[in-house]
Amino acid sequence: MRARAELDAAGITGTGLRAAYIRCRELNARHGRTYFLATRLLAPSQRPAVHALYGFARRVDDLVDQPALGRTPEQVHRDLDQVDLELRTALSAGTSADPVLAALADTVRRFGIPTAPFDAFLRSMRMDLRTTGYPDRRALDEYVHGSAEVIGLLVLPVLGTVAERAEAEAAAAALGKAFQLTNFLRDIAEDLDRGRVYLPADELAAFGVDRELLAWCVRHARVDHRVRRAMADQIALTRAVYRRAEPGLAMLHPVSRPCVATALTLYSGILRRIEDAGYNVFGRRATVPTGTRLLVAGTALARAGWARRRHRAAGGRPRPVVAS
Repeated sequence: MRARAELDAAGITGTGLRAAYIRCRELNARHGRTYFLATRLLAPSQRPAVHALYGFARRVDDLVDQPALGRTPEQVHRDLDQVDLELRTALSAGTSADPVLAALADTVRRFGIPTAPFDAFLRSMRMDLRTTGYPDRRALDEYVHGSAEVIGLLVLPVLGTVAERAEAEAAAAALGKAFQLTNFLRDIAEDLDRGRVYLPADELAAFGVDRELLAWCVRHARVDHRVRRAMADQIALTRAVYRRAEPGLAMLHPVSRPCVATALTLYSGILRRIEDAGYNVFGRRATVPTGTRLLVAGTALARAGWARRRHRAAGGRPRPVVAS
């Protein structure tokens, strides 16, 4: 019932297309529960588009993780090439027999989403198949651009803005990067299990930290004092990225601000949780307490409802990003 109401609000008609969006919504609800709950803070007309973008990103991410499930990197490369071809075909035709790509193509058309970021996204996903570490910040930034910054660029037209495009895009990219860097710090142990380290090797080495020391911390569920100092440095750098992203909140359409502000508050809070745990991300996963999440989300729901009522007279739907 709620899914149909969202599709009605978005003006999505046609049995096949509605079924495609519902498929993306189901993927989001099943595999990205926190992300799915965050979409509840958006206007109903925005939610299907966000589900479509999530559905595509989830499909590619699952493919990249398949080497751990028995498929070789070469096989996954071929799968990614096929996805790339099918994506280009869907975007060109405006539709696809594949439900996820059909919803994605429709979303791109409806919101005027630029297609170049998809190329950068797939390029970074291919990097995951051959790259297990990054020698310096420049190399990591190349990966993060495609894996995280472009996600902010893809979602931005759905959120809508009240600022010039270039200015809003810079802030959106910074927020995507901040979220990704936070994940890297929280998930060191999980990433090591996949053979990957998403922290610049030279910056770790400045504190006497290397892959072997991180692996020791994972095996013993303890944090070495050198790792503690290195993580403190990485957290400081990540907070600087959040500060670059924060001005972007005021650039968003008012209806979209509560959702993004909530995500920023909760995700940046993970950094504090890591600090409170003595930087030991090897014994347990750093998460924001349920009580805190409920409090922040409850406040955001109230703000979101107020913003929707205030702007309903204007159509209740954020306008696309303005041209620069």
